Amino acid sequence: MKFTLDRPGTAYVVRGYAPGVIRIGERDVASSVIVSATTLIEPWRPRHAGELAADDLEPAVALAPEVLLIGTGPRQVFPAAAILAALHRARIGFEVMDTGAACRTYNLLLAEDRRVAAALIVG
Repeated sequence: MKFTLDRPGTAYVVRGYAPGVIRIGERDVASSVIVSATTLIEPWRPRHAGELAADDLEPAVALAPEVLLIGTGPRQVFPAAAILAALHRARIGFEVMDTGAACRTYNLLLAEDRRVAAALIVG
């Protein structure tokens, strides 16, 4: 799936997603990542939604986003409540969705100048 969004050259924009690869800017990334307008954290440890642990979200929490989108691969898989508790404690809003939907939503919120981050599992 290909996306197009005009943003300043300094923002990390998701340009496309297919299972196993996420295109961020002009780079193809074959690992799970955490991305915000100004930060790209790669590789991010979980390769599948079932591997997600509470500690994995700490780099995203450190970015202090208004909203964190969690892309769980080709299908939406809700993490255990204990894993999401850190987001509640940090008062960070979050949405869990499949990675394609998370990429599209990230770009929309980025275009609205929202403080958004996405934790994307390539699946």
